[in-house]
Order: sequence, then structure tokens, then C-alpha cells
Amino acid sequence: MKKLVIAGIEILPGETRQIEIPVVKLCTNTDMSMPVYVVRSKKDGPTFFVSAAVHGDELNGIEIIRRLINLKRFKLLKGTLILVPMVNVYGVLNQSRYMPDRRDLNRCFPGSANGSLAGIMAHTFLKEIVSQCEYGIDLHTGAIHRSNLPQIRANLNDEETLSLAQAFAVPVLLNSTLRDGSLRQAAVEHGTRILLYEAGEALRFDELSIRAGVKGIQNVLSFLGMLGKIRRKNTVLPFIANTSAWLRANCSGVVFQVKKLGDRVKQGDCLAKISDPFGSLLGDIVANRDGIIIGNQNIPLVQQGEAMFHVAYFIDEDDGEIIEQLEKLQDDLLPEYVNLD
Repeated sequence: MKKLVIAGIEILPGETRQIEIPVVKLCTNTDMSMPVYVVRSKKDGPTFFVSAAVHGDELNGIEIIRRLINLKRFKLLKGTLILVPMVNVYGVLNQSRYMPDRRDLNRCFPGSANGSLAGIMAHTFLKEIVSQCEYGIDLHTGAIHRSNLPQIRANLNDEETLSLAQAFAVPVLLNSTLRDGSLRQAAVEHGTRILLYEAGEALRFDELSIRAGVKGIQNVLSFLGMLGKIRRKNTVLPFIANTSAWLRANCSGVVFQVKKLGDRVKQGDCLAKISDPFGSLLGDIVANRDGIIIGNQNIPLVQQGEAMFHVAYFIDEDDGEIIEQLEKLQDDLLPEYVNLD
């Protein structure tokens, strides 16, 4: 079994350790560190990381990892699981997406030991965690005032990555290109296959998104043989979206939302109406293709040109089947949910 050393600390097979990776101090000379939780089986197997809060205001992932750590009967059969609930610890403290140097950490990989603050953080995380792993899942939410439907984004042209994405078992898989400077790009260049889980809204806990994330990670670990078989009430069938696009406001005003997150839309459907403060209609946001709303703006005020609805487009798939899978996911994870409509 290969040797594992993080921040100068060796974690032996069969050990569970909580580690603090030192990072750059605050201007008050206060020490800062990145918390890491490591579980190693005595049996050799893959090394797998799960990270959250690369954007400091994306909190769902923190709760997902907390629940994973505290799961009853969680027994790793083989390999190593590395859980990092707060990568951008500075952003979490400030309830901000960004680093104190105003950079987006997820555009600063691979970073540098002698670079900017964000570059140092990116380099540290890549060196200490990602470079030691064969697989990973990075947990995200929508930006502030925006919500995302539970979805996996990944390079689905790679067969093994596609298999991992399907095993996660959320209804929407988005075949997503790599962004320069992203953690996902840096991980792939290190030979690490990685999934990006998007769900919920910044600065909020969303119960469905959290439960889907906890279950999805367990599903992937089970698929790799690192956990035992996971029981499922409903089998969720994923569908691949090869394209998606944001629909933008054609005028400024007060928004009345007609369609919501997860809705199936047809070409020509009205998704939202925009009025002036006196109630006079200024414009409609209309779907230009059939698809599923996988992201939307929540704030009921909009400026012309702002992105309002993120719509995924599925080739040769029945959108109705996808909606059925979304309902299965909700029934499985929120059985106590009551529809009051």
C-alpha cells in the first residue's frame, strides 16, 4: 500500500486522522489552516478526495462532508478517502466567493508556491491533496442569488469519468469543457478523474441538494468497491446534456417567475415576465429550445442582459423522462416532502 503524507504527517493504513494544512497567515498574524479528514482502509485501493468551498460562500458542500464524516456504519472496504470541507478558508470566514486578494481560487490552478495568495492556496491544495489521488469530487453551488438543480459536470467523453458520473445517480449530467485555471483542469492534468457536483445556492443549505450529494458520493465510492452496496429506494437514471445556455433578460425591471428550477420547457414557453414598478409589462423571457431548467436567478429584480435561466438541452431524449427521474430523486431523498400546490 502506497505511503500517504499530508502536511508532513504520515497516515498509516487503517488510520483515521484529522489534519490541518498550514496556509498563509492573516494580516493579524493569526495562523490559518485548511482542515482535512483522512480515512484509510487496511486494504489497498484507490485514493479519493472530496472537496468543498473552493468558493467560500458555497456552503452545501461543507454540510455534505460533515454528514459523510458522521454517517453511521460508514466503513471503508479499501483505499483512502480524503475529505476537505473548506478549501478556501478565507472565503468561508468572509462569506465570500473570492480570496482576500479578490481572485477566484477556481481560476488560479495550478498556482505557485511563490505566487499570489490565491496561487499559493491553489498550489498547496494541488500538491498536498489532488496530486495524491486517482479520483475526486469537487462540490459547488450556484452563485449568490442563483440556484442550481443537482447535476454533475464532467468530461463525459472519457469512458471511466462517464461511468463515475452515472454512478453518482442524479438525473442531469452535463458534458462540460475544462476551464483554464480551474481545479478540474489541474486535476485532469495530474491524471486525476474528477466530477464537479453543482446543486443549490450560495450561502444557503438546501436539503435535497445535500442529501443528493451525500448519497451520490456513497454511490461512487461503492461503484469503485471502496464501500459496500448502497440501498436505493428508487433507481435514478441519468441523462446527458451535451449543451446548455443561459437565457438573459431583454429589459430591466421586476420579475414574475412563471417557470421554476427543474421544470421542463418547450420552445416558445414563457419562463418569466418583467414589469416596471407600476405593473406595466415590459417583456417576456421565452424559451428558444426544448429543455430543462438546471439553474435560475432567485432575486426578483433584473437588469437588461443579466443571466436568468440556465437551460440544458438533451439530444434524442424525452424531457418527460428526465422530469420523472427528478421526481424519483425527490421521493427517494425527501420522502416526508408534501406538495402543497
